[in-house]
Amino acid sequence: MNRTFLRVAALAATMVGLAGCDESLKVTNPNSGETARVLGTPNDAEALLGTYYKRWSSGVYGSTTDLQGMTSVMSLMNYSSLANSGMNARAPFSGAFNSNNPGNTQQGEQVRLYNFMGEVNRVASSFLTQMKGGLTLGTDARNQRARAFAEFLRGMSIGYAALMYDSVSVVSEGQGAEDPGVLIGYKAAIDSSAAAFQRAIDATNANAAGAEGFPIPNAWLPSPTSFTKVEFVKLIRSYRARIRAYSARTQAERAALDWDAIIADAQNGITSDHLITTNTVSGPTNSWRQQFYSFGTWHQMPPFFIGMADTSGSYAAWIGTPVGDRGAGSQSFTMATPDTRFPQGSNRAAQQADFGIASCQGASQVCKRYFVNRPNGGDQNVGLGFGWSNYDHVRFYSWNISGDGSARNGNTIFFTKAENDMLEAEGRYRKGDLAGAATLVNITRVRNGLPAIPTTITATQQVPGGNACVPKVPVGPSFNTVACGTLWDALKYEKRIETAFTSYSPWFLDGRGWGELPKDTPLFWAVPYQDLQARGYQSSAIYGAGPGVGNAPNSSAPVSVYGW
Repeated sequence: MNRTFLRVAALAATMVGLAGCDESLKVTNPNSGETARVLGTPNDAEALLGTYYKRWSSGVYGSTTDLQGMTSVMSLMNYSSLANSGMNARAPFSGAFNSNNPGNTQQGEQVRLYNFMGEVNRVASSFLTQMKGGLTLGTDARNQRARAFAEFLRGMSIGYAALMYDSVSVVSEGQGAEDPGVLIGYKAAIDSSAAAFQRAIDATNANAAGAEGFPIPNAWLPSPTSFTKVEFVKLIRSYRARIRAYSARTQAERAALDWDAIIADAQNGITSDHLITTNTVSGPTNSWRQQFYSFGTWHQMPPFFIGMADTSGSYAAWIGTPVGDRGAGSQSFTMATPDTRFPQGSNRAAQQADFGIASCQGASQVCKRYFVNRPNGGDQNVGLGFGWSNYDHVRFYSWNISGDGSARNGNTIFFTKAENDMLEAEGRYRKGDLAGAATLVNITRVRNGLPAIPTTITATQQVPGGNACVPKVPVGPSFNTVACGTLWDALKYEKRIETAFTSYSPWFLDGRGWGELPKDTPLFWAVPYQDLQARGYQSSAIYGAGPGVGNAPNSSAPVSVYGW
């Protein structure tokens, strides 16, 4: 791991290297002339642990110097011609790959998540090591709460790193504060994450005596939800379902996942949208969600997936045009749809009249639509024409402008109930329970103006709606025409529309497992060169991901199931 991170993580980890309740507590900083100093009491250890969800969140959501800008463009959830954070450098169909050479342009973005997740894992593991060695917080209930939270942090940090990188450095309970950990493959890391989540559940459910147990203090996990034992276990199980499902790199891997376990976790997961209370001063926050609402050059919705809602024929005509010719004549994409998450009307003027973002700028407001047909004069037809669109995503626009009283301060969604439902629905579909899958898909589908899918539907039948069906999908062998999709297409469509910009890289993580990423899109990131160099790897052993010589084998996407 890189030297800066070693210094930061070692110091943070040793801050929880505490001896016991009644002793003076010492910390060793190998990078300081001072070898020992008094920190305080075990309360300090618990207080430090309680800050590390925010630290985890900062690593995942707290900066635009991150992978999200790249994954959003790579997965067709966003389009921007800007070079910021590697967005235009990862444009689909361009042969882009994830370079890992020392000094590469996106080295800061590509190492950030790896470093932050490693730090969170190290601190949580060091805390658990000290508890195993005798550290007590005073009562069994308080000890179990801290142990549960530390294991939750381990599951989250190891899991999120494993989603994005081919290997992860995992530090476990019992290892020294300066041990860099052993690199393990992403599959083993996902298993390690799942096991940590189970230990978090077991510690939460322990019959512990004494005061200061659950709920989780709000300062640890800021939310309008009180994380009692029951609510905390629900959250853990939803995250475990997400991480397990999103870990797959290919269609074959996704199909082979333990869907019984994913179904069970989703069924016992969150029962309403998981909200986080953001704070622009003390955190947590969501920098990319903020930036994507800087309309124009930073954000527009490419038509590839949202166009599946179109019933006017515009999407069909767009699909019938070669990718390189889309947008010719500076023509953006206009559609009409019965899906009420989009502005309603048969033309652009009608859709602008139906919904404008000025209608949902107030504190705590919910926008009428998820998407807006931007005002005339706001289009940014620069860059590659296939990315041009009249539509912006505005579901969280009120949070960005006004929050619950001031911009980006207040409650906002970080894990939707719909995503949890679609994890279960996918599992049911893959297990042959099409009726159960259809029932779950219909929850958001019917709520947003689309006809219910019959629970008697087969895997090959088209969804109802006739010429006005949603979704319409490209069909082979040429993929230049569209037809009404199946239940499987509808399931994926609902999940994409409901998860857009709600969490970390949702379309990328689903897209690779569903086989929907554009051809040659890198499927993951290599272990950052900074870590490899610190471990003694020679330059010749440093590799990247994606197409091209010198990159990991089988690290780029084949032709999409929809032909792109």
